[in-house]
Amino acid sequence: MNTPELVIRGRRVITPDGTVPATIHIRDGRIIAVGEFEDAPHGVPLVDVGAADDVGDDRGVVVMPGLVDTHVHINEPGRTDWEGFTTATRAAAAGGVTTLVEMPLNSIPATTTRENLETKQAAAVGKCHVDVGFWGGLVPGNAAELPRMFDGGVFGFKCFLVPSGVDEFAHVTEDDLGAVMPELARLGALLIVHAETPAPIEAALAGLEQENVADPRLYETFLRSRPKAAEDEAVALMIRLCRETGARVHIVHHSSSSSLGLLRAAKAEGLAITAETCPHYLTFAAEDVPVGATEFKCCPPIRERMNREALWDALDRGVLDMIVSDHSPCPPELKRRETGDFLTAWGGIASLQLRLPAVWTEARERGHKIERVVEWLAAAPARLVGLEGRKGALSVGHDADIVVFRPEATQQVEPALLHHRHKLTPYAGRILSGVIEATFLRGVKIYDQGELMKKAAGALLLARR
Repeated sequence: MNTPELVIRGRRVITPDGTVPATIHIRDGRIIAVGEFEDAPHGVPLVDVGAADDVGDDRGVVVMPGLVDTHVHINEPGRTDWEGFTTATRAAAAGGVTTLVEMPLNSIPATTTRENLETKQAAAVGKCHVDVGFWGGLVPGNAAELPRMFDGGVFGFKCFLVPSGVDEFAHVTEDDLGAVMPELARLGALLIVHAETPAPIEAALAGLEQENVADPRLYETFLRSRPKAAEDEAVALMIRLCRETGARVHIVHHSSSSSLGLLRAAKAEGLAITAETCPHYLTFAAEDVPVGATEFKCCPPIRERMNREALWDALDRGVLDMIVSDHSPCPPELKRRETGDFLTAWGGIASLQLRLPAVWTEARERGHKIERVVEWLAAAPARLVGLEGRKGALSVGHDADIVVFRPEATQQVEPALLHHRHKLTPYAGRILSGVIEATFLRGVKIYDQGELMKKAAGALLLARR
């Protein structure tokens, strides 16, 4: 039966074949057809988002696929006072994110065993307003758990090359990776890596201690403590191990411009390596961070203006593949705002709800079209985790995950309007371009002009093998 249950129509619908006036026909939560603008069957409910806009008018409403965010820290169970499934997924829905993949830390227990994965999944049941999948964790000594978690549906495995900041998730060494990456290659499992090595960081901190004059309230002090060399060494290591073992590798939250050449060469060589960056690296600059403004702290750090522009160039050239949030919240007291001490503050930026307007604001200033933003925020993350046949595009057979976006509207970031648990954000007061008017998850409206639907309609996703 091909009769749709709902049709969404727009003058600017972003499809894999281009941006066109079109109708999206939906049945049983899936897209069953993408038709001409006039192709709206009588008697079928119609959401007409383009009726008042001229064809091709850049001021008009855009209909785009729901965004996919593969780097989100939710922290439930165990640290639900930091963030939980209810609050995080409400923020996702308000930000046009219909699919996210949750990190294996900072929850207690960490997702490092099959049993812990099942504990995490149980904690999420009935709380998710968008679809949620899970990463497994690679830590020293859990090699036997990797196939079990893989069979349990994780989308791959996350590791740190430096201390993660929490005791439950220890970092791995080159020897650890050399032992497990052949097994990951055999499984066909993706390894995602926090790519900083310890030695340059330890040397930098020792240098600051010897100076005994570095002010921890200055962002420059923190920036000096996390040098580019830490990222550059880690990227070089992961490229070599990718080449030697054949395992798929993905570099998370990349910030260093000086290792982009390594990534470019590795891709030219045909290695199975990809990399992401984040909105904060593309928006802010180290020179502009105020004294004591620890809400800007994240690891790797926000770097200088020239570094930021190099990241944009790398996205344009395909050296960096996607933009994800690295939504990493914590209680405000852990940000040490009372002292402004960058060195002791928790590192992480909560931006799940703001990813689309933050990226669009900066992208359009550099001449990028909204279609490129959709590639970076939806299609590429979906490909990374094997969901390209279901998520990240407005195509027949895909889930009817749809965002109605007004790119020419503006908004001022008001922390009180953010839906994640804690409202401290470096975006506070910033004017961003683009307003999300509505979000649909599998054909059901879950967000509408500032209002969230009360029912948690999200599903728990398992990776397809």
